[in-house]
Amino acid sequence: MLQRLARYALPLMAAIMPAVSHASEMQGSDLSIVWAIPFAGILLSIALVPLIFPDFWHNHFGKVSLAWAAVTIIPLSLAFGLHNGIVALNEALVGDFIPFILFVGTLFVVAGGIHISGNFTGRPVGNLAFLITGAALANIMGTTGAAMLMIRPLLKATEHRKYRMHTFIFFIFMVANIGGSLTPLGDPPLFMGFLRGVSFFWTAQHTLIPMLTAIGILSVVYLVIDSICWKKEHPNGAPIVDTKRGEKAAIQIRGGINFMILAVVIGAVLLSGVWKSGFSITFFGVTLTGQGMARDALFVLCIIASLILTPKEVREKNQFSWDPIFEVAKLFAGIFVCMGPVLAMLKAGSSGAFAPLVALVSNSDGTLNNSAFFWLSGALSSFLDNTPTYLAFFNLAGGDPTVLMGADAVTLLAISLGSVFMGANTYIGNAPNFMVLSIAQSRGVKMPSFFGYMAWSVGILIPTFLLIDWLYLM
Repeated sequence: MLQRLARYALPLMAAIMPAVSHASEMQGSDLSIVWAIPFAGILLSIALVPLIFPDFWHNHFGKVSLAWAAVTIIPLSLAFGLHNGIVALNEALVGDFIPFILFVGTLFVVAGGIHISGNFTGRPVGNLAFLITGAALANIMGTTGAAMLMIRPLLKATEHRKYRMHTFIFFIFMVANIGGSLTPLGDPPLFMGFLRGVSFFWTAQHTLIPMLTAIGILSVVYLVIDSICWKKEHPNGAPIVDTKRGEKAAIQIRGGINFMILAVVIGAVLLSGVWKSGFSITFFGVTLTGQGMARDALFVLCIIASLILTPKEVREKNQFSWDPIFEVAKLFAGIFVCMGPVLAMLKAGSSGAFAPLVALVSNSDGTLNNSAFFWLSGALSSFLDNTPTYLAFFNLAGGDPTVLMGADAVTLLAISLGSVFMGANTYIGNAPNFMVLSIAQSRGVKMPSFFGYMAWSVGILIPTFLLIDWLYLM
């Protein structure tokens, strides 16, 4: 199958390439919309192949990801020269993917060494408390850290429930995305804004009310859905009682050393943003800074420290497995490679293939269209990496943090909310989404397909976002 894909796809790509000299430097403005085909292909593969050929996908999803990456890089090398092809691959893997997977993997390992236990009954109010707590923690330890910390105790709390899928869908909505919109620590796009000069506390000051509105709406909807499911499970009002836990077992936390390691992880992220080492290495289009390399080295040390210092039985109680992070790594490596040309076209602005989209962010009188910034940054963040998407729209809005925090504050708010909130629209919109999916499935939760999940997000999130737009951005 993969050989047939390469046999037909590569000639097709070559036939419709722009006539560009092999010696020329690749620019986003040189690329036609055709270069988005591999990215669309890998997304459709993730969405459809598990439904049509589940066994094939389970055994070969890494090869499918690799095939689409090859369909991207090989034609790029033919069209723009081998050097530019290597640069594109290097930017995707060394510049973006390796820091991404190190950060996500570190949080996965460290949070996997913390075991939270207690008399969790899986009742609707208790489950909602998990979701709200996770959403709050996301602003301190990031959406990935909060998701990895809270997912396992919530799985334990609901293990006896018949209807569990909706709980983890809302977990992705609230903990893995929307909850992390208050601080630059919450989600990478906001951290990049902080590095560009946006005040640390500006974000919380302006996003607090929209975030509380969204979390409030989702909390009510979740409580209604879970209460209905609870009543279906207990038509006679007789809850399941776990006699092994006793009457009022206190919450117990094991693996507490990992909280200290987690503090080091957060410190490493902040350090890389505020410390300028003055040292850098550039090769094949990627500049590795001293602070970036120090951060990544600290991540590796944190992984090693967590694995050594965490008692083995703690990870056993968490049913810790490497499979989820390996799955994320294989798929996102391909996604990052295929995403490169799309981001380049987007960054080209009015000179690129996405010029019609760029034109939508300005009104006829030249003023900025805040709603368009919200929905376009959000729509692209649903499928692309939300950090470069945030930066692209940040620059489209002028790129001056002083102006954006002042006269154009609503525009910056729209970009911030769109980039963070709408990562919840799909499984690939934000890094922890897919990890939550993988962990939940490994623990027996029957999660919806790619499009099945989108049915939930469109039905619940889009009306919520329409209200957010009307209340705070128009």
